[in-house]
Amino acid sequence: MNVRFGVHTGLQHTSIPELQQLWRRIEELGFEWISIWDHFYAADASGDPHCLEATVAHAALASATSKVRCGSLVYSASYRHPAVIANAMATLDQLSGGRTVLGLGAGWLQVEYDAYGFPFGTPAERLRRLEESIQCIRGLLTDETTTFDGQYFQLRDARCEPKPLQRHLPIWVGGGGEKVTLRIVARHAEGWNVPFIGPEAWAAKNRVLDEHCERVGRDPAEIVRTVNVGLAFDESELHDQFGPIAEFVRPGVLMGSPQEMVDRIGAYTEAGASWVIVAVRAPFRVEALERFAAEVIGVMGDRATEQGSA
Repeated sequence: MNVRFGVHTGLQHTSIPELQQLWRRIEELGFEWISIWDHFYAADASGDPHCLEATVAHAALASATSKVRCGSLVYSASYRHPAVIANAMATLDQLSGGRTVLGLGAGWLQVEYDAYGFPFGTPAERLRRLEESIQCIRGLLTDETTTFDGQYFQLRDARCEPKPLQRHLPIWVGGGGEKVTLRIVARHAEGWNVPFIGPEAWAAKNRVLDEHCERVGRDPAEIVRTVNVGLAFDESELHDQFGPIAEFVRPGVLMGSPQEMVDRIGAYTEAGASWVIVAVRAPFRVEALERFAAEVIGVMGDRATEQGSA
């Protein structure tokens, strides 16, 4: 199986020192990706406001690690002007030594919008804002100057200096909407991520993405395909991690024995996923990640080596 593994770390009910210790251990275990989310309230149905801010946490992640890709899954295009995001990512790429990946999405947690006065709007409005934001950010990160006239954002010979260390800092789009979100991916993104859906549902959306690529003349191979999954060796872990949304995320959770997890990962990779990213939140179970690295990733690596030498 040609698949890479990462960990997506939630920012609720934790601290920067706890996260930095976790991130270092994740890197030691051989994962190649660590990401943070962008929320002001907990990303569940609780309405709990205890959550660290994303850009600062992203910087702490870059400072605490030396090898992993430092990602976001995903920043909301509604919470910050694209010039703010672009300049932050350019600086983060300097800080990380060229390891930053920007994940961007349309946003969905209405309680945050209502609490802080962000315009929530319709799904169509949020998606238009997302598409404009991506275009502005790409221009600022890549071009000497950027001019953009959109419904939501306007730039006039805008500059972003210094540029990222990466010549083309990757932008991933998060979401599974087949009519618009995946079309935006096909037009503008280097990667696609969707959380907590099963392999069959993921495969169906992946085929839709290929169709959008064909319509816009994009080589599908240019887009990295990824999935976020939960990890629970038993029912108690599932409910401790996800609380009120445990049943909602269940279709996209790796559960059961290590062999069952290997088989489920195989279903994602056979459908086209090149990254499987394990989503965890406090209370963090480091021992579960250690077991996963040894009994799932390790076994898969051994089998791949055996097949390659056969």
